[in-house]
Formats: sequence, C-alpha cells, structure tokens
Amino acid sequence: MQITINDKTIEVQDQDTLLEIARREGFEIPSLCWSKEASHKSSCMVCAVKDLSRGQIIPSCTTKPVEGMHIDTKSEEVMQVRTMSLELLLSDHRADCEAPCSLVCPAKLDIERMLDFYDKGQREKALGLIKHAFDLPKLACEDCKAPCEKACRRGNIDRPVSIREIIKELTEEVDVANVEEIVNEAINKKLFQSRLGRFNDSEKARLKATVTAPSNCLHCACAGKSDCQLRTHATAHNIKRPGYDISSELQVMLKTKVNDTMYFEPSKCIRCGLCVYNSDNGFTFKDRGFEMEVNLPEENKKNIREELASLCPTGALYLVEN
Repeated sequence: MQITINDKTIEVQDQDTLLEIARREGFEIPSLCWSKEASHKSSCMVCAVKDLSRGQIIPSCTTKPVEGMHIDTKSEEVMQVRTMSLELLLSDHRADCEAPCSLVCPAKLDIERMLDFYDKGQREKALGLIKHAFDLPKLACEDCKAPCEKACRRGNIDRPVSIREIIKELTEEVDVANVEEIVNEAINKKLFQSRLGRFNDSEKARLKATVTAPSNCLHCACAGKSDCQLRTHATAHNIKRPGYDISSELQVMLKTKVNDTMYFEPSKCIRCGLCVYNSDNGFTFKDRGFEMEVNLPEENKKNIREELASLCPTGALYLVEN
C-alpha cells in the first residue's frame, strides 16, 4: 500500500506502526511510552502526528498505516500538541534534574557528587573532584559567598549542608599530593531543568527523620538523568518551565528499593506503563484515571529483571552502583 508522510510517498507493509515507518524514512518523531520490541500502549501522545486525510491527531506509536493516508509529522499544530503533552507529563513529575548546589557553584564543582563520595567514606575520590575544580592548596570557597549553601534544599527542612566546612575538612585531612584528580563533568545548562518545588510538611518531617547521611545531603540530583528521555524531549521542544502547575501529590524523594541494584521513585513516574506491561507479576497499576499510580507490591519485587530499568523513559526506575 502507499501512504504519504509530509511530502514523501512511501510503499509500506501493514505490520509496522507509523512511528516505525516515519523513523525508517528519516522523519524524527519523539516517543516516551514506546520502546522497540517491548509491549506498550499509547498514553503520552508525545508521538502525535496528524492524518490529513481525516483531519485527526493520532498517536503514531500504535497506529498502523491505511491506504491513502497523508501523515503530517512536523507542522506547527503537531508540534504544539507534542509540547502540550510534554508539559502535562512534567506537571506530574516532581524531581530535580541537577542538584541546585552544583548548578550555582562558581567553580563548577559537582558538589552533589562530591558529597556522595564523602557520605560513602570515599574521601580521596571526593578530594579528587575538589582538586580538579580548585587550584589547591587555595580554596575557591575562601572568598565565595556560598551560593551553594543558599541553594541547598536541606535548608528548607532544617539547615543547609555545611558544604564549605566539608571541603575544608577534606583538604586538611587527606594528602592532596597523593590524590588523583577526578574530572567534574560540566553541567549542560541548556538542557531542561526540572524543579522539585516546595516540600510539604509531611515531606519535611520524613526527610529530616530518614536522611541521616554524614553530610546531611539529600542527594537530590536525579540518578537517572543521563538516560531521561523526558528531559531530552522537553529540551528539544524549548520548554524552559512547564506550562502547568505541579499536580502530583506523590511524596517527593520517596525511594523504593527494588533489589540490590535498582530503585523506583514514584514521584518521577509518568505512568507510561512500560514497566507494567513488560514485567510478569511485577509492577502494577493502582486506581484509575487521574488517580492512577504505578505500584510495586512487596511480594513482586523478586520478579523484577535488571533490564526493565532501560525501558523507563524518566529517572523513575534506575540502577545504582554497588
């Protein structure tokens, strides 16, 4: 059969979806709820296209071609639908892509990563990051007004992390000369930056009681940010801030340990269903409509495979290093 995509007429077979056909022909269409050879159902509408022959906006990830279709993948109307879909998904997504402290550091020190090493007792690695950012033995913090501590989210709970004191402690206790530099990966500030928003009272109480790392750091940078398709597509659609207020009532930074290498954070979930449809007695849907959540019953954790994390389009399901 023949269909037209934009201005190109194509011979197609009916077993492929419009998304697969378009990508094969070089037309870029984003998607979040679809993954090659994985079970899925259309839900996000980020892959929206318009069937000009019928005047309908349709999801390309589940729609099969029909003789005579004329598909529009790049008009202003189609791009507006995709942008609106992304903004709606972001209204349910409570997360920091990058830690605020690292974002504002004038010396470009990856503070959150440094504190992660510190909290794990890996002090030489923590100092390795500092050594790369600072011209030791001089500390860049000495003449700094500490925007990192002003931006620290821990300060919204009780008091900010004493970042400068920890840096000073490390440089005084560890032999700098014998420490190998670790490169601070520069934060790409052109990428979309998701924001947590304010903690509510119950979140403050829970985080104060449960986050007891030596540094007191909340470690709010997203562990799954490098593979986050939601962030990639939001950036591509020039979204600076979501057009809708945060609607999610899920507790922020509430992590479920799936197994020794995997965590699940519901507040980052966009309910695409990929983890549900591709796990056997694993993730499930709870409730319906706007109240629907993705849930992992305790007794189902043993059925979760490590490969499932690669299907998650956000940082909701991610792997950690042992």
